[in-house]
Amino acid sequence: MSSEQTFDAGLVEQTKQQIRTLVSEITQLSKSDIPLEEFYTQFLQRVITAIAATGGVIWTFNDGGGLALQCQINLRETGLGTDKEKMAEHSRLLYHALKHPEGMIVAPYSSSEEENGTMGNPTGSLVLLVPLLTEVELVGLVEIFQRPDSPANTQKGYLRFLLQMAELAIEFIRGEQLRHLADRQLLWNQIEEFSRTIHESLDPRQTAYTIANEGRRLIGCDRVSVAIRYGSRCRIEAVSGQDLFDKRSNTVRLLNKLATAVVSVEEPLWYTGDTTNLAPQVEKLVDEYVDESHSKAVVVIPLIPPMREEDKEDYKKRQDNQKRPLGALIVEQIENSAIQNRLRQRVEIVQKHGCVALENALDHNSLFLMPLWRTIGRWGWVVKARTLPKTVLVLLVLLALLVGLFVFPYKFEVESEGRLMPVLRHEIFATMDGDVSEVLVHHGDVVQGPIYKEGVKLDDKGRPIQVNLGEGDEMRVIDPNAIIRQYGTKLVTLRNIDLRTQIVKLNGDINRTRQELAAIEQMLSQERTLTQEDRIRQQGRCAELERLLEAYQAERFLLRIKQRNLDVYAPCDGMVITFDVREKLTNRPVQRGQVLMEVANPEGDWEVELFMPEKRIGLIREAQERFAETYPDGLPVTYILASQPEKKLKGTIKEIHKTAEVRGEKGCTVLIKVAIDKNDIQPNIGATVSGKVYCGVKPIGYVWFYDLIAFVQQKILFRWL
Repeated sequence: MSSEQTFDAGLVEQTKQQIRTLVSEITQLSKSDIPLEEFYTQFLQRVITAIAATGGVIWTFNDGGGLALQCQINLRETGLGTDKEKMAEHSRLLYHALKHPEGMIVAPYSSSEEENGTMGNPTGSLVLLVPLLTEVELVGLVEIFQRPDSPANTQKGYLRFLLQMAELAIEFIRGEQLRHLADRQLLWNQIEEFSRTIHESLDPRQTAYTIANEGRRLIGCDRVSVAIRYGSRCRIEAVSGQDLFDKRSNTVRLLNKLATAVVSVEEPLWYTGDTTNLAPQVEKLVDEYVDESHSKAVVVIPLIPPMREEDKEDYKKRQDNQKRPLGALIVEQIENSAIQNRLRQRVEIVQKHGCVALENALDHNSLFLMPLWRTIGRWGWVVKARTLPKTVLVLLVLLALLVGLFVFPYKFEVESEGRLMPVLRHEIFATMDGDVSEVLVHHGDVVQGPIYKEGVKLDDKGRPIQVNLGEGDEMRVIDPNAIIRQYGTKLVTLRNIDLRTQIVKLNGDINRTRQELAAIEQMLSQERTLTQEDRIRQQGRCAELERLLEAYQAERFLLRIKQRNLDVYAPCDGMVITFDVREKLTNRPVQRGQVLMEVANPEGDWEVELFMPEKRIGLIREAQERFAETYPDGLPVTYILASQPEKKLKGTIKEIHKTAEVRGEKGCTVLIKVAIDKNDIQPNIGATVSGKVYCGVKPIGYVWFYDLIAFVQQKILFRWL
């Protein structure tokens, strides 16, 4: 007997210790921050284990206000899961237990009649019911299924234990509610900050940038972009975390196309890796963009502004009942493809608030002449009481200056760039095609003009009438002006292999003809060996050979004229002004008429060449006609040399070319030659000159803004009037 008592006491103590451990675990569980669903499951397991129950259920309220099963253990073993009538009877018991915060013990197979049906426990288990009630609301109900054969005192002990555990559960629920309220308060603070920030600016691009950056912070995603619709296409205007981005990059271009496609169908896109339910055009663009950007989840939401009361009347007349999208909000997850409910809710918040802010910004900037009105509003302080006198004074001064621009006369001069050059200068041309074999002068060498060499006979007027080119070739010059041989300092020697080959071949023909002619003449000198008929035939052949020889000699004369033209001589006295002439010409092939170098006479007169832009030459010609009597020698010109900028010099126009030419960076210009006094300058060939041509007197405003006036007349008035 004593051994049984000892065994029972030890078992009881062990059971108590186990219950204490479970209670301690439930206490620690109530102070943890695990999710509510997980807490309910672990709480129910430990309560059932502590009182050795057969099963249990925790009921919570759903969105409709009815009880819903949160978690359960061995509910099917009670028979409630399959029988609808038993479940209805049991449901009435549950709602009745909610009215008893002290808890209920319901015997097995007990029931009672009520107005709306039978209420009771249709199971064979003892049912313990305890509501989960906080200070604010009724959260749910704990139901425990226990063995029915326990004594009444034990059943009351089970109920007291369940009430104590329910207090721990309520403590956890209070903490969970506080955390939920704290998270909600934080969310509201974030939403308030987001809403306030995106409405600070009325500039569409700045608003889009704020939506992208603040929206990413609120949503908690990897990247947010904002696209604005222009016509039928969308264009990315802002990307979170980037002040500037390359709008021509492949990623941005593909995102533009994707946003345009989604906005055109006005349906949101939630991509998490599966494209089976997408439209074909959207599916292709999504695949291309994901391959380029490597995003795991992509959300594209059209920004469709809400309908306002004042807009409803206008839209009643239309077929559509909503406004057209303003653009799109693009949300991306790069590492995680899962889209949780929290992210969906916050994306909708950003979409709603951002859409309103962007609509306001676009409406504001669509007003006519908005930049002008904004500027006027920004300068509104100038008409306030304190600043009004100063404003009036400034306006009067500006008005006086404006009137002065149209009233006060001023000297009108047209300016252009030019160069200083000698009057007497010649460009040396290649007289034949060939290769430059020798250049005999350097830059700066003094050369002599034309003289006639020995072998040239002149008439009484000094013109060549007969030229001896050597080797017995003498020919009268039929046209003295056609073939004139002038000699001066030799500048360049050319080489023409083809011409030399022709002369050698022609010399051979001449020699053969002479030999044949000599043989015939010798034959004719022997009178006895020839018959009369042969003599006549040979005399005819001799006359033919003489004519052929004369033609060969004439052709050789012309070829030697060409050969003499391979030597290029100076056409006048002067100096070689082409720089690096030997380096530029030696061993170079040249063509007839190609400029080889330039020779000028610095000892003679000098002139200024102005390259006047074509658009200003009309002013100069008009001034020439108007001041023809005042300045018979030509319009006065004021110029300065780049080497003497402090000294203003005078000159007069002596010639204006009739045609315009394109001269490199100067564009289309007309050459104006200006006569100057050589004693006023320090001669330097090609020196840069800035010149002004006097064109009369004009209002000072016209003088200052002539280029602007000409631009308006040419580009605006001419096109529209």
